[in-house]
Parts: sequence; structure tokens; C-alpha cells
Amino acid sequence: MPRMLDVSDAVRAEIGDEEADRLLAGENAPGSYDCTSCRTPGDSEQERTSTVLFVGDETAVLAFAHASCLPSQVVQVTEEQLRGAVRSIGGVAGATAAGTPQQVAPEQAVLGVTSGLVLIEGELHPALVVEPTSAIVRPGSTGTGDDFLPLLIEQGFMPVTELTSVPPVLHGWSVLLAMGQLHAVLQPSASGGQPVAWWQAHQPLQVTDGWRAAANKHQQVLMFAAPVGSIGRQPREDLLRGSLDKSAAQGKLVGAALPLAGT
Repeated sequence: MPRMLDVSDAVRAEIGDEEADRLLAGENAPGSYDCTSCRTPGDSEQERTSTVLFVGDETAVLAFAHASCLPSQVVQVTEEQLRGAVRSIGGVAGATAAGTPQQVAPEQAVLGVTSGLVLIEGELHPALVVEPTSAIVRPGSTGTGDDFLPLLIEQGFMPVTELTSVPPVLHGWSVLLAMGQLHAVLQPSASGGQPVAWWQAHQPLQVTDGWRAAANKHQQVLMFAAPVGSIGRQPREDLLRGSLDKSAAQGKLVGAALPLAGT
């Protein structure tokens, strides 16, 4: 059965007409896949699917994404990032961009996201708390440590030692709120185009009226991130705040204020 694949002109130019046609005919495309953006399952027989080509200096890797998460595109990355991503899932580096790339998507832990209101300087601020389900290892690393916070700090997030002031705004990143629901956290595109999803809700998440009102008032959302096992899924905002304060005191919290996109 032909797959519901989108192959952009840029991707076709890199992989060649013959390979692109095989993909569109379903010969080389996967049925099911893990979306390279939101990391949830997809099915190219049932839903529109984008081909995303990660291109390094010598290597190319073809990945797949829900069309609602990412358009079909070519993403330039460093050779080290690309080879590290392939090694991290036990694969072998692919062919050159002019050849047939392997259909391998970079492995990522699932990011758990909790919304809540956080009281800072006597005012309630909308916040998202992000905690992965497992340790995040730097691409290409052979260690067993957790590089989640260092990687975010390199992106511009700041260490938070106590929640006494609003963290600085991180320009280029944003929180997408549409129709009163939380859709994604967006980051700058590696190719310099439209922002792409750093985290994408598989289904739009409901937020409280108070959270939405605070977001519209401040026109920004505070995002805090902590390593796996630091926060947990707290059922109440007071318990969430307690976990944030504890993580901050232990040096296990980073944060930033992200502009609001949408309403």
C-alpha cells in the first residue's frame, strides 16, 4: 500500500528521484515509526508523515515525523551529532547524502510535562515543569551520566538555585498555546527557518482557566527542567512547588521565561 508520505523538493534533491519514488510507493518506507519530533508512534499508512533528512558532513540519516509536528525538510547537523545519534541506538552510520540514507531516527527519552501556577514575588506565573523518563546522554557519549541540564544550559537556560525571581527570557524559544490548549514548546530551527517543536503534545493538553489567564496576562510561560527522578508527577500545585524548591536547592533545576505563541 502506498504510504502517506510527504517528500519535499529539498529532501528529493538530496536522496535522488529514484529513492524518493521508492519511498512514495511504499517500498522503502516504514509502516509504523517513532516521530523524530514528539517521539510518539506514527503510522505512514494511516496519517500524513514527513520525511526529515538529517545531513552531516559525510553522513545522512532519514527519519520520519508526523506531518503535524514537522514539515518534510533537510536539517543540517554536525557529523559528530549525527554519528552520535546513530551510535546511541546501536545503528551504523549511513551513506553520504548523495546515496541512500538509513532510515534511523535519533533516540530520545520521553519528556514528561506538567503545568502549574508558581508564586514568585507575590504574583502567580504560568509554568511548565519538564522531566524526562530516563537519563539524557549527550549524543556520541559513551558515559552513563545525565547531560539533560548541561544540554539545556548550552541552549540558554539558566541554573535556578531558588524560586525568588522570574528567570530571564530565552529569545527564539516559545510556548504554543492554541484554542486554549497546550500544543508544543518551540525552539529555533537548526536550518534557520521556522521554529520547530522541542516538545510536542501527542494530543493537545488542557490547562486550567487560571493558568491560561496568567499566560495571557504575562505573555510568557516559565519553563523549569529537572533530571529524571527529581520532580515526579505531583497531583497538586503546592506539592509541585515543594519539589521545585527541593530540586533548586540541590542544584538540579534550570529555567527560562519563554514568550507565549498563540492564545
